[in-house]
Amino acid sequence: MDAQVEQAIELAFNPHTDQQLRAQAYEFLNQLKQDPNAWQYCLPLFIRTPSPSEVVRVVCLEMVNNAVQTQRLDQQTLVYVRDSLMSYLRQWYAPGSTNIDSPTIQNKLTQTVTYLFASLYATEWTSFFDDFRELAEANGGTPVSNPVATIMYLRVVGSVHDEIADQMIPRTPDELRRHNELKDLIRARDVTKIGVTWREVLSRWQQTDMAIAEMCLRTIAKWVSWIDINLVLDNTVQQALLELAGQQGIFESESKQASARDAAIDVFTETVGKKMAANDKIELIRYLNLESIVAQLLQSPALSTMRNTANYDTDLAETVAKLVNNVMFDVVKIIDTESQIDGVRARAERLLEGFMPHLLRLFSDEYDEICSAVIPSMTDLLTMLRKKVKAGSDKALYSAMLRPILEAIIAKMKYDETATWGEDADTADEAEFQELRKRLHVLQQTVAAVDEELYMSILTDVVASAFNRLGQDDKLDWRDLDLAMHEMYLFGELATRNGGLWAKRDPSDLATQRLMEMMVKMVDANLAVYPHPAIQLQYMEICVRYVQFFEHHPEGLPRVLEAFVRFIRSNHHRVRLRSWYLFLRFVRHLRSQLASFRLEMTVVDAVRSLLPIKAQLLEDKDDDDISSDDDGQSANAEFTSQLFLYEAVGVAVNPTAVPMDTKIATIKSVIDPLTEDLMKHLPAAASGDARAIMQVHHIIMAFGAVAYGYSNWTPGAKTGSPPDEAISAEFAKANEATLTALEALIHTYDVRNAARTAFSRYIGVLGAGILSYLLRWIRGLLSSASSNDEMAMFLRTLNQVVFGFKDKIKNDLDALMSELLQRTFAGLSQPTTGTDDEVQMRELKQQHLNFILVILNNDLASVLVSPSNQASFDPFIATLTRFSCDASDPQSARLAFSSLCKVTSIWGGPDIDIGSPTAPQPTIPGFDGFILSSFAPLPWDLIRAGGFNPQDAQMRSVLQEAAELQWIILRKVGVAYADQLSIQLRELGMNEELVKTYMGNISKSSAEFKKWFVKFIQDAKR
Repeated sequence: MDAQVEQAIELAFNPHTDQQLRAQAYEFLNQLKQDPNAWQYCLPLFIRTPSPSEVVRVVCLEMVNNAVQTQRLDQQTLVYVRDSLMSYLRQWYAPGSTNIDSPTIQNKLTQTVTYLFASLYATEWTSFFDDFRELAEANGGTPVSNPVATIMYLRVVGSVHDEIADQMIPRTPDELRRHNELKDLIRARDVTKIGVTWREVLSRWQQTDMAIAEMCLRTIAKWVSWIDINLVLDNTVQQALLELAGQQGIFESESKQASARDAAIDVFTETVGKKMAANDKIELIRYLNLESIVAQLLQSPALSTMRNTANYDTDLAETVAKLVNNVMFDVVKIIDTESQIDGVRARAERLLEGFMPHLLRLFSDEYDEICSAVIPSMTDLLTMLRKKVKAGSDKALYSAMLRPILEAIIAKMKYDETATWGEDADTADEAEFQELRKRLHVLQQTVAAVDEELYMSILTDVVASAFNRLGQDDKLDWRDLDLAMHEMYLFGELATRNGGLWAKRDPSDLATQRLMEMMVKMVDANLAVYPHPAIQLQYMEICVRYVQFFEHHPEGLPRVLEAFVRFIRSNHHRVRLRSWYLFLRFVRHLRSQLASFRLEMTVVDAVRSLLPIKAQLLEDKDDDDISSDDDGQSANAEFTSQLFLYEAVGVAVNPTAVPMDTKIATIKSVIDPLTEDLMKHLPAAASGDARAIMQVHHIIMAFGAVAYGYSNWTPGAKTGSPPDEAISAEFAKANEATLTALEALIHTYDVRNAARTAFSRYIGVLGAGILSYLLRWIRGLLSSASSNDEMAMFLRTLNQVVFGFKDKIKNDLDALMSELLQRTFAGLSQPTTGTDDEVQMRELKQQHLNFILVILNNDLASVLVSPSNQASFDPFIATLTRFSCDASDPQSARLAFSSLCKVTSIWGGPDIDIGSPTAPQPTIPGFDGFILSSFAPLPWDLIRAGGFNPQDAQMRSVLQEAAELQWIILRKVGVAYADQLSIQLRELGMNEELVKTYMGNISKSSAEFKKWFVKFIQDAKR
């Protein structure tokens, strides 16, 4: 069998093996892996002399490892495997042995031994650590003199930690319990001897083999969190740590010396991070003399004289930063939580004072990774200061500390000297820097919360200094100006916290006053002419963010608008596209002011030459032409931004102050060329030309954008009014062109999607005029080509139309209701074949039911039973009854029951007093009988439905509507329903007393009965 296994492995992993034979070999090995006895064939093969090939040994050891790990072996077998592997180790790792295992085999062997340790250490392998220590001895018994076995010893000790103590690995409660028991046993039996071995390793190998010394230190760093701290504080270990950590030579970051030095610092980091009492932690930091160690490291050539050069040791700096971060974390925590009674906090404050320069040095490092390493402790420090000031401490006590912190934060906000903004090659670096800026902004906000006056003073100086230099220094670096403008942008959060920049006509507070001063300087300094694209973007962003400034300083509007006009034609792709969106935001907010200055035509003339649409397909663009803003995913990113310009045209000519003839002429000048272009491309689009179809799509979207920009009114709104008929007449041309395109390209999704968007925007500019087109819209957007998702979205918009024009829509709705319902029913009858279909079907059901409720709630129910729509009445009722009993879709069931309640109320006739013999008087003859036969059984059908769960929160709301339906039926049908309900209750197994209780509760108020009914059903279903 051993030979079979060996041959199968060789065949499976030989790239030259015949594919069929290779597949057979893989199948054999897979079956072998499932065999609980596979280890019996693989273990002898692994330890065989002469050894098989490397791949055979790796696979065999993996099989053994799998058997040990999955605990399929009994204790006796585990002991046998242990003995076999230890015999192998003593042979292969003996002093002078020429056998050398590959790193892959060493790793797998270490893993297997660790699994054996977890199973046997408690009872059968108490000598585990002694056995591996003996392995590391030379023939003469000299401790840890065998380098290969010493490395194996350290591998195993490190692996044991990973298995039982690594807190980053999730574990079950049983695993945690077993591992804690193993740690307790190690502490009792072996940890002292392990500590001795570490000391011996460092003494023996520190000067001769840095790799072994580094490995030992990294093992100590792992164990220190859960063993006696005195093992690490031993003089031998401390001396080694100090010597290695304090190496002052200039090493390559990948050298053995540098790795050992970093490992020594990591030991300090992990040691100081060990959980202990506050007083003990202070003493530990002082005993380790970490303040001095960090100072020496920061003054070493690698971090001082080499700073700002290519030889700067960033790995060392980051390692030191992690150490400082750990120290500061504990020091801040002690200051924040300890009292002054025992002097612990005072000693912690002295440590804080000593470590503060180190924290600021590392936080200010030009490399963001190093800065990021200490941001957590900086955050903790500032959070503590904020809490103390909030609790009543004098902020002046911390001002000396806050000023350098804030100055360091601001300095880190600046692009470094190597940054080349906007280049494609730097997009990843740019994203990382912007993420760092966000984290730094949080720190700035915390500083502001501690000392707002200091914050305002420093930021005002930063901004003013840059703006003042702009007029005096032609060589002002863009990075300095960008920093000032970025801080100005952030400063507004302080200024706008009271809900706006102005209180009546005055700045709302001091921060707002400072911001207004900054804005005046920015506009007067004419920053818009600065040639760098980053500054141009910042300028626009700030103008839009603080657009309220121009309401009270309109004199700056012409200059700023001129800048925007220049930017929307920028040669820089990113500036140009972003400016189109910001231009719209600026114009939308200030449209009244623009009209007062008669600047509306300035806006229109500025964008006119940018309006012609030229659709592009993805293959039309080279990779270099695709905007970084859309990550190359869309060839139409430019068109998406172009829509903002169309919207801006609508916004600019909307104000009342703009003459009507100007409005009409402007809208006409945009709509007519688009309409002509659409008609020109329609034949090709109808023939399937992809570019022509995209052109039609773009034009329809542009129609909608202009309409959306112009309209500031929606049907049903209490403010505003529909646009003038002359304006509506111009948009009616766009509406007609859109419908023509939709009818010709009804099977094209992109065109339907654009048309649906445009339809929702035409409502606000056509007013009631949209009603005469509704049937064509319904046929276009509720066609057989439309997906359920499209139909649902259209119905949602149609709800707005019905609600907004309820006084005018009745005749139109009556004419189109049957066709609308038939098209909806067709969608609802489609089969679902997957999760997406089910989601879309559910959405369509809910929007259909919402549409029905809008009709019923707005006194339009008569259209459902008019002569022209009677053929649709039975299917309409059937959908309500079917959806109401669907326990898998509680939202639709609730809406269906709500609709049934409204139907019963509207057509059930006047209410009948409880117990009165008065006969029902339904609005529709015979409807009372229909209610009894079709509606009355539904609550019980729901309760009997599969998947019904009355404890579900959504289902409880369905039960409330079902109770409401019963309550209404009783008052519309009277005694006939009371008798039928009593019979139903008895058929359900209720006794006379319970039936009487039920009938008594349904006679109470609606709210009382709904509450009682839900509890009644919940109790009955338990």
